Amino acid sequence: MRAIWKGAVSFGLVSIGVKLYAATEEKDIRFHQVHRTDGGRIRYKRVCSVCGEEVAYDDIAKGYDLGGGEMVVLTDEDFADLPLASTRAIDVHQFVPAEQVDPILYNRAYYLEPEEVAAKPYVLLRDALVASNRVAIVKVALRQKEQLATLRVRDGVLVLNTMLWPDEVREANFGFLDENITVRRQELEMATSLIESMSGDFDAEEYTDEYRAALQRVIDAKVSGQEVVAPPEAEEAPSAAIDLMAALRASVERARAARAASGPPPEREPVPPTPITAAKSAKKATKAADEREKGEGEKKAPKKAAPRKAAGEKATGEKAAKAPAKAAPKKAAPRARRTA
Repeated sequence: MRAIWKGAVSFGLVSIGVKLYAATEEKDIRFHQVHRTDGGRIRYKRVCSVCGEEVAYDDIAKGYDLGGGEMVVLTDEDFADLPLASTRAIDVHQFVPAEQVDPILYNRAYYLEPEEVAAKPYVLLRDALVASNRVAIVKVALRQKEQLATLRVRDGVLVLNTMLWPDEVREANFGFLDENITVRRQELEMATSLIESMSGDFDAEEYTDEYRAALQRVIDAKVSGQEVVAPPEAEEAPSAAIDLMAALRASVERARAARAASGPPPEREPVPPTPITAAKSAKKATKAADEREKGEGEKKAPKKAAPRKAAGEKATGEKAAKAPAKAAPKKAAPRARRTA
């Protein structure tokens, strides 16, 4: 990593020399604007709207539009005279509990590395923040702009989180906030149960940018000359739940089933929740199986009676026993012909 800023963290009479590094980077796949027919890059020129000439970077200044076509031009000298007391310093103003800082204020994150001679005071501040369970509220000037920020500890390193100013956060002014919407106790309990069933410990490594991965596969296929195959369309979710309680109950059951499937195997396999349609199908299948067993039992009954009859005829004498045996094939033949 390359340091983008050098300065010092100052709190009380302590000054800690540090280097600033960008802690995050965007992984978006970037494209250039090109000519569709030949792939040539599209170039833009900086042209003055008054004289029509192309303007070099050295001749470009900043202008503030007053409206009505009037413009106030500011030069580098104007910005140099602005009172930025924290130009090369991170001034600590206060130490506050971390939960008092609204996450909506966070903007960008930077790592702080100590200079060689400042390692000990750096570690001292780091350990003190951990022990007190607080974050430092600081001010710092980055890119000619004073910013509010916090200092906190992450993986043994001080992290500078720049923040938005309070007047930069828009007010959430929506119509439904003025409506009298009543939530039933049963719905709240079911929603709370759903939250509990889906609760767990957050691990960022479990989540990936599926769109970016799919886009990269499309690009790789283009490069290798392969045919780009469109992924199967995902099943659309219903636009609105007809019965809120039913939707919540079904969500709870699905979340519990998913958690049971992903958790450690219990001593006895849990029976997954059966949907109503599956339950009806299982009931019909059980009923059909009972009817088949009953039918097979009725078919087996005549077969059991035949040996008893043959045994009776055998008891009357050997001659009587042979007579039915000869008659049996004669009767069986006509039945076979009728069946055919």
